[in-house]
Amino acid sequence: MTRSALADRPDPAVCSVQNGGDVAFGAMADADYTELLPLGPDETPYRLITTEGVSTFATPEGTFLKVEPAAITALTAAAMHDIAHYLRPAHLAQLRTVLDDPEASDNDRFVALDLLKNATVAAAGVLPMCQDTGTAIVKGKKGQFVFTGGGDEAAIAAGVQQTYETSNLRYSQMAPLTMYEERNTGTNLPAEIKISAVDGEDYKFLFIAKGGGSANKSYLYQETKALLNETTLLPWIFEKMQTLGTAACPPYHLAVVIGGTSAEFAVETAKLASTHYLDALPTEGSPSGHGFRDVQLERKVLQLAQQTGIGAQFGGKYFCHDVRIVRLPRHGASCPVAMAVSCSADRQALGKITRDGVFLEQLETDPAHFLPDPEEVTQDDVEVQPAVHIDLDRPMPAILAELSKHPVKTRVMLTGPMVVARDIAHAKIKERLDAGEEMPPYLRDHCVYYAGPAKTPEGYASGSFGPTTAGRMDSYVEQFQSAGGSMVMLAKGNRSKQVTDACAAHGGFYLGSIGGPAARLALDNITKVEVLEYPELGMEAVWKIDVVDFPAFIVVDDKGNDFFEQVRAEARAATPLAIA
Repeated sequence: MTRSALADRPDPAVCSVQNGGDVAFGAMADADYTELLPLGPDETPYRLITTEGVSTFATPEGTFLKVEPAAITALTAAAMHDIAHYLRPAHLAQLRTVLDDPEASDNDRFVALDLLKNATVAAAGVLPMCQDTGTAIVKGKKGQFVFTGGGDEAAIAAGVQQTYETSNLRYSQMAPLTMYEERNTGTNLPAEIKISAVDGEDYKFLFIAKGGGSANKSYLYQETKALLNETTLLPWIFEKMQTLGTAACPPYHLAVVIGGTSAEFAVETAKLASTHYLDALPTEGSPSGHGFRDVQLERKVLQLAQQTGIGAQFGGKYFCHDVRIVRLPRHGASCPVAMAVSCSADRQALGKITRDGVFLEQLETDPAHFLPDPEEVTQDDVEVQPAVHIDLDRPMPAILAELSKHPVKTRVMLTGPMVVARDIAHAKIKERLDAGEEMPPYLRDHCVYYAGPAKTPEGYASGSFGPTTAGRMDSYVEQFQSAGGSMVMLAKGNRSKQVTDACAAHGGFYLGSIGGPAARLALDNITKVEVLEYPELGMEAVWKIDVVDFPAFIVVDDKGNDFFEQVRAEARAATPLAIA
């Protein structure tokens, strides 16, 4: 079509559809448009990263903000570094609240104090707060007066790669080579990047590092209109909430989204709400159909979270720090409901590029001031009971006999050697067993720790080295214990009944480690790390580590007792839904 023909076309802003589908043009009333997620003013505290790479230029259509790719890369690199080491002050204040709450359980306080100590270690900028330094997720909102010349996603990816290659972070992204073969990318790319076109002259960002544990606790439920009454909804949420378990390292920031124009939008909204990105939503709905927060329902669901009995990983009140409930419009025939959490590694930060420069949300760089004074609260003050010390240098039968003396929920301190193996290593060992080979001696003789370390900084014995989710290894336990291996397992989160049954049948134990304090474990409890087998797997290799006073709890014992099942039974027996 020629330029003159284009010029002769009517303005589509005044087109309408007549009977029969013919297009007519004329005056049209304003559309009843609303943003699906309208946010209020941004009151975030920011720090200046740089003024370089930002300028303006005039055009007949107005003044544009010109942003060089280097500015986007610099912002992304700074963001990914900061969220690996620093937390928001509000999150740290919530951890301190656990210590100060007389209704908190001893276990709640034990975990909260450990997480505050971990934040203090991580804030030195060397050891990341969690060994799973996450998938990089970046959400951008690009104003119509922002000009970059293209390549925004590549510039963001360059910033992600820069930080992961130059910091002590972990590469966790697996590239599919075939349907069944994978290889670690060695850069932590690809990142998940989404950029929206919006009004304005600013470029705004949300940066998230999402570890596998919390990412795996994003759920979608396809429900119906029948759920949309409080009598039905609250028991439903209470039941689903309990299925989250502890594998994603509570206390959680829990988000529940009810409704949605699509299933995927509901899940994405839940993820954003869990980061507090949607806190400035309206608190009431309207006929136009925008999403809103139901703050009254949030308070009620938080009370339900406190009644689960799960607490901050090992029983108590603080299963959740807070709850966000977002109601979205929906198709009359659909009612998606999504649930997501942000874990104790609550890693996100806002960023923006304006005429004044490149800015990143100011996170807390001195979390130590949230810790109580040493004379006020010590670790001994929040211990559930005197710890049982377990010598891992002893033969496995002696270790099992010592553990057998103590009930589930007993706190233990582990000292000595253990092996580290997770998903890929377990799969390789299973292949050997299936082929008629014997169980490797290291799995018969030692406790197995499900984990994958971050990079070891120069001069340190270990990089951040916290536990991974135990449930991913559940399917291997029966076979491994039958062959004499995995008799003592150490990880985070709850296990399935097949693990409880295997431990009862073979005399095994599952010990729960505190999920979250990976930096503190590396600094205070792990004294030596060496590769034992499969070095080509990187962080998925089989490692041998030496530990001193490594804290854990007996979760599943050799008699078929499961601590988390006991908690669930107590919650079911109690009068549910006692909501003020």
